[in-house]
Amino acid sequence: MEDRKYMERALELARKGAGFVSPNPMVGAVIVKDGEIIGEGYHEKYGELHAERNALKNCRKSPKGATMYVTLEPCCHYGKTPPCTEAIIESGIERVVIGTLDVNPVVVGKGARILAETGIRVEVGVLETECKKLNRVFNKYMTSRLPYVVMKYAMTADGKIATASGQSKWITGDAARENVHRLRKNLSGIMVGVSTVIADDPSLDCRLDEPSQNPVRIICDSNLRTPLDSKVVTTARENQTIIATSSEDVLRKKKYEERGCKILQVPRTSNGIDLNILMKELGGMGIDSILLEGGGTINYSALESRIVDEIHIHIAPKIFGGNGKSPVEGLGISDIGSAIQLKPIVTTWCGNDLVIENEVVY
Repeated sequence: MEDRKYMERALELARKGAGFVSPNPMVGAVIVKDGEIIGEGYHEKYGELHAERNALKNCRKSPKGATMYVTLEPCCHYGKTPPCTEAIIESGIERVVIGTLDVNPVVVGKGARILAETGIRVEVGVLETECKKLNRVFNKYMTSRLPYVVMKYAMTADGKIATASGQSKWITGDAARENVHRLRKNLSGIMVGVSTVIADDPSLDCRLDEPSQNPVRIICDSNLRTPLDSKVVTTARENQTIIATSSEDVLRKKKYEERGCKILQVPRTSNGIDLNILMKELGGMGIDSILLEGGGTINYSALESRIVDEIHIHIAPKIFGGNGKSPVEGLGISDIGSAIQLKPIVTTWCGNDLVIENEVVY
């Protein structure tokens, strides 16, 4: 029970790094001696000290003979910072409890083994499920070099994302919209189709009353129809904007580039640009996660391409009726047995709106 309690605290600390440590994992560490927490730390920002070194730095007493609880296996290689295994060994810590092993091929199992070989007692697997879930973005990106994609949409109780006249602001309330901005903070990129840009002229930025970073904006635009006076284009020098297109219009591309946009050439498919190739390109650029906030057309293409890992559904207690738009359009399925299955992860209330987070099961 004590091990679980301290690992829960380490997880709580780790979550503070959300939105700041990418493409590194979120990690928290707690040092306990004689039943007292004497040091805590977490990975605060990419390129800075890891959780273990921060916890040791923050110790109020000597860590000699103490136990360290860390959500992820300590690193054993030189990267932006020296190996955490070295610092742990030098500190005199006698026991290390690890939530889960690191999937990074240069670490997996080696960090734990190095500690054990020096005589430190090492235990792995305390709150392992929770620790793995915390870094599902990192785990996918590290093993595949593809971004972790979270589709989000807000709909009414009768499944509409807009009225019959096309109005969609605002379906959900303030609390649910704040939840979306927190997603934008925590993920590296935000992606929409050009139709969303034309219809809504969104800023696609993060607006929270706390330190945060704007995601990279990705516009899927096969034929370069993004208005040159749209917010995503006119602010491209302040917030990185990528336009993925299959257009060969060199002069048109130049107009976007002159305004600070990056043009990404992607082949075309029957449903628009090839989203699988786009994911490979974005992964190669270091974008490890994407929030897909598009309309029904791009949502269908993304699911058909099997790039979506999670779907967050915000349901408002409203009914539009009529011919309002669906969150997923396209051709649809004819056989009910072919439906894409969702596995609910978390269900919460944001004000009056219900938020269901689901894993996509292909």
